[in-house]
Amino acid sequence: MNLQSTDFELFAVPARFAQDAAQLDARWKELQRQVHPDRFAAEGAAAQRVAAQWSARVNEAYRRLKDPQRRAAYLCELHGAPIGAESNTAMPPAFLMQQMELREQLEDARDEPALDAIDAQAAQLKRDMLAQLAHQIDAEQAWPAAAQSVRALMFLDKLAGDVDRRRETLEQGS
Repeated sequence: MNLQSTDFELFAVPARFAQDAAQLDARWKELQRQVHPDRFAAEGAAAQRVAAQWSARVNEAYRRLKDPQRRAAYLCELHGAPIGAESNTAMPPAFLMQQMELREQLEDARDEPALDAIDAQAAQLKRDMLAQLAHQIDAEQAWPAAAQSVRALMFLDKLAGDVDRRRETLEQGS
């Protein structure tokens, strides 16, 4: 194994958006068996430190590959299209209007059914965006467009968190 390997190389999987979760799980277990620090207990502190670094590297790669949004962002970055969410918030006007409408609905939501409706709509938008990302990355290799889709997913995740917080507020008010 090489510390400079990409996550995909480390896990011996193709560098694409679509991944087999069971294959990732099996490979993670295999890699952890190879690098777990307990396996190097008899070899001294230095060997255990190296093993701990490898174990952390394997865990980091696993978390990134398992999460579709993080995996997409990683692929974009590998292909020269960093997400840049802190500095690049430009989004298509139609998407921004949709987000504004959902935010207004959230602000006006006074009960569980209203929140459920917003949550369902956001979940469908996320599923659609993930399908679009799969096409942008695996079929088109459209990295700038995929980076924009990842940023859109980040908006949707924030909305989902805000729906959850609103739900908690309503429950506390009951």
